Amino acid sequence: MASTTRRIDRRGAPTQSRRLFRVYNLYRIVISLVLTGLLFVDPTQLNQPLRLAAYYQVGVLGYLMLNIGIGLMLVGGLNPSQRQITLSVLLDILVIHLLLFSSSGITNGLANLIIISVAAGNILTPSRMGIFYAALAAICSLTVAGWGVMVHGDSVDNIVRAGSLGILYFGAALILQSVTRRMQRSEALADSRARSIIELEKINEQIIQRMRTGIVVTDQDGRIRLANAAAEELLFGITGYRGHQSRVLPVALLEGLGAWQKDPRKRPEPCQIQPASPMIQASFTRLDEESSDLVLVFIEDLSKVTQQAQQMKLASLGRLTAGIAHEIRNPLGAISHAAQLMSESGDIAEPDQRMLDIIQRHSVRVNGIIENVLDLSRRRQADARLIDLDQWLTDFVRDYQQSTSHHNGEPPTITLDLAPDLPAARFDKSQIEQVLTNLCDNGLRYSKRHTGTATLTLRASATSDGERAYIDVEDQGPGIAEAHRHSVFEPFFTTDKSGTGLGLYLARELCETNQAHLALLEGDGQGCCFRITFAPSGRLI
Repeated sequence: MASTTRRIDRRGAPTQSRRLFRVYNLYRIVISLVLTGLLFVDPTQLNQPLRLAAYYQVGVLGYLMLNIGIGLMLVGGLNPSQRQITLSVLLDILVIHLLLFSSSGITNGLANLIIISVAAGNILTPSRMGIFYAALAAICSLTVAGWGVMVHGDSVDNIVRAGSLGILYFGAALILQSVTRRMQRSEALADSRARSIIELEKINEQIIQRMRTGIVVTDQDGRIRLANAAAEELLFGITGYRGHQSRVLPVALLEGLGAWQKDPRKRPEPCQIQPASPMIQASFTRLDEESSDLVLVFIEDLSKVTQQAQQMKLASLGRLTAGIAHEIRNPLGAISHAAQLMSESGDIAEPDQRMLDIIQRHSVRVNGIIENVLDLSRRRQADARLIDLDQWLTDFVRDYQQSTSHHNGEPPTITLDLAPDLPAARFDKSQIEQVLTNLCDNGLRYSKRHTGTATLTLRASATSDGERAYIDVEDQGPGIAEAHRHSVFEPFFTTDKSGTGLGLYLARELCETNQAHLALLEGDGQGCCFRITFAPSGRLI
């Protein structure tokens, strides 16, 4: 388990083993320097006569150069593989035994260094190879002791000493392997938990960024510290966090923050950041109730809540209408047909003719209301595709003008203003075409009533961040009274006696289905301007 959870480099050596090997090689360099320094001391003074002085000196100097060479390679960026670490430990055991062989034998203090080499080998490679280190060291120690007894007449007790050292080698190997494995399991568990924490942080960040509820972290003065994508879109009309630490909350939210700071129990009033943005509801809470000065702001899009309530209401109404449509249409058709037959009679008085006209006009209106409500109940999901607005709007205007005539059979005057580098938009062609047709019909009708000419302007451009396209439908009509501006998208609201009051509501519903937003802009001049703001083209519906 440990070997699979630790980080492994491309050549197979665990990162922890590489770090420990660097420390171990530093220890070898220090030992080599000490042994080299002792070459300048008379061995007789140390009571350690050298049996093969020339071989001992060559061995010490060679050991020093080897360790320095490995150290320079490590400093130069060498990442030792597991095989190189194993060979270095084996070489240490053999070199130190050769130094024992050429010095005073197993009684030399160098024998204690073998224990360290065996221990280091079991820490660096806690596997069966660690037992092999101990076995090799024990065999070499017994060989050096036996050679000293047979050739140099050393005491037989040296063999016992070599055997004791062998027991120490195996004891050190077994203990350190157990300890190392436990440490590696603990390290693997810690690494696993650390990765889990990092993954959870990433998941939380993704969840927060993808939430449709806006989340903002701000200080007491309204300076934004952090905001998710939904908050950026609701407050500033851009998608994705840009990291502008100097930005502040919009004025409407700053006023709500001030009111909340004075009375945290009072719920802030809903507000609208921009004329083309939806109504939002903000709620405030402290990030840390005890010590933090940061405030956490939750921003809800009230149009979603209103839309859901209206959908529930109209869904019930749609089911009701679908159930009684047949019962209503039959007598309605009979009434309309009877009125038409009566109007064709030649002896109808003028007052009676006006009454028949009223009957026919309202019969058509009732039938239109039923059709619109039925459309609400059977509305399909959007089949969104990435659309080039330049070409699509050009084709739409051409087809609309060919299929519509207002005065003496002449097509209406529609001015198309397309901005350069218009970003693409993702929507259902048929649904947005239905929205534009409704807006154009309304705009041309009111323009003709007010100016006598059916004129309209379609303007397409991009938002300030350049990621989202929008379409403005601007007419030359009398405009909408201030008292009615917040009611134009409500179902069954109309100022036209011949209208059903569902056209703009259906248009906004279709826009919401395509993740677009339909809004009535505040205008400086006459007429109305409705804006359709599309979602970024990369967002899937």
